[in-house]
Amino acid sequence: MHPRRSAQEVLLCDLCETVPLQSHCELCNINLCVNCAVKHLSDSSKRHNVVPFLQRKVTPNYPKCPKHPEKHCELHCEECNIPVCSTCVSSGKHKGHDMSDILEKLSAKTESLQKDLKELETRIYPRYEEMASDVQTEKAELETKYGKLTTIADQQGEILHREITAIVNRRKSAIAEMKTKHLEALNKNTEEITQKMAELKQIMSDLKSILKLNDVSLTSTYKSRNSEFRTLPPKVRVTVPSLSPQKINKDQLNEMFGSLPPLSINTEHGDTMKSAEAVSSPPVKPLLDEPRVTATINTGYSRFLDRLFSVSCLSEDQVWTCGINNTMKLLNLQSKLLTSIQTKSGNRPIDIAVTRDGDLVYTDYDDNTINLIKNKQIQTVITLQGWRPLSVCCTAGNDLLVIMDSDDVKQSKVVRYSGSTEKQSIQFDDQGRPLYSSDGDSKYLSENKNLDICVADCGASAVVVVNQSGKLRFRYTGHRSNTKQSFTPHGITTDSQSHILTADGNNRRIHILDQDGQFLRYIHCGLRGPCGLCVDIRDNLFVAERHTAKVKKIQYL
Repeated sequence: MHPRRSAQEVLLCDLCETVPLQSHCELCNINLCVNCAVKHLSDSSKRHNVVPFLQRKVTPNYPKCPKHPEKHCELHCEECNIPVCSTCVSSGKHKGHDMSDILEKLSAKTESLQKDLKELETRIYPRYEEMASDVQTEKAELETKYGKLTTIADQQGEILHREITAIVNRRKSAIAEMKTKHLEALNKNTEEITQKMAELKQIMSDLKSILKLNDVSLTSTYKSRNSEFRTLPPKVRVTVPSLSPQKINKDQLNEMFGSLPPLSINTEHGDTMKSAEAVSSPPVKPLLDEPRVTATINTGYSRFLDRLFSVSCLSEDQVWTCGINNTMKLLNLQSKLLTSIQTKSGNRPIDIAVTRDGDLVYTDYDDNTINLIKNKQIQTVITLQGWRPLSVCCTAGNDLLVIMDSDDVKQSKVVRYSGSTEKQSIQFDDQGRPLYSSDGDSKYLSENKNLDICVADCGASAVVVVNQSGKLRFRYTGHRSNTKQSFTPHGITTDSQSHILTADGNNRRIHILDQDGQFLRYIHCGLRGPCGLCVDIRDNLFVAERHTAKVKKIQYL
């Protein structure tokens, strides 16, 4: 920190550096005293906006353009990878180059710096501390271990008296030499580790200074060295020799005293720590070129009267299903009916979901309730007032997410429940506009691995994805391809790779997106009216078909 900016001193004017500051020019980003403010405003070669220091806005420290000193760089040339000012752009030297807002570049770089700092502070540096501590412990044990060797040699020497004195001295000398070499090896190892730790401390200090100063130039020129330090220094392994005394024989005193093998010093290659991203990332499962149906379940629902709509996995070979009647069925892959349960009210369930404990949850639109089935007993856990529940899903945190319409079908929202307590309501974007359609059409939802909330909004012909806080991330409105009919998503689910899968019933296919909404591919597999979707723990996809009343199990990863 600049000495004039310390907490114990008065903050001084940036120009004269002698008088306490009172004002701040937001456009030039400098602090001014009364006299310097007058002089500063008299410079008519550029615009100024001088305000009282306490009323200043916190603005980024834009770098000055090296070619046009009177200008600040507010853009970043992606091709040249340098900050540029408006004059640089208008000069034509960067014609055709992609430009980005330097604040966005700063934000991305700052985030990278913060990740590096976090990894250095929480993962890499503690490992170096641990290694240093291990070496210190080993050094502390040297005296005891080598002391035992010396004691053995002394005891043997007392037995052999004068005849063995010369041999004893030679052995002790050899032990002392080994101890010295051992200690030298460990001291050298300690110096290497200490040097690396000093470098790490300096890097962490520099990163904190860069983040605190918010200086675009420093931030832009920073290069990460985290990958270099993930490979830990070599660790010295020294084997302390043993001394094996034998019975005295004057003719073979030297051999009987016991041999002392040479000191063994081995240097192991340092382990390479995985990055924080690699530690937290799940195993990669690539998409199959040709997805295939591995099982077909006949649910017993009528194709015309009580059509199949929803499916939810209980296990790899058992699924719950529901259609347009009041009965929910548990079936295995051989289409055997294992259990059937009727709704408490006699109304049809709109959607079903399986909890982490293996219990079944269903929504009753006409009864305004969300119900839990445990040991075949139905318990109403939530009764809505003024709202009617549509789709439901169980989250990784064991909450319930429910998407619902208002009684007058003019509003829609997603609500998070912990038990029967409402924890979160998601209805509008940052501009106060509704996130979801309000025309009474079907809506399905699912939570992704990154905790995004994904809604298949049939009425809006879109998949709407918000983050855990409810902030809109993106809308997916279908892929540009030769589809016969418009994109109308029915059913949605996510997998271990954070893929988003949604059923396009009108076009008889499943769309697969990545977690950022980028289209990856279709699944066809001869689907007829795909609707409800779910995946099991092995990422097998189960698809409920309205037109056949069948559930198809599909391998696509």
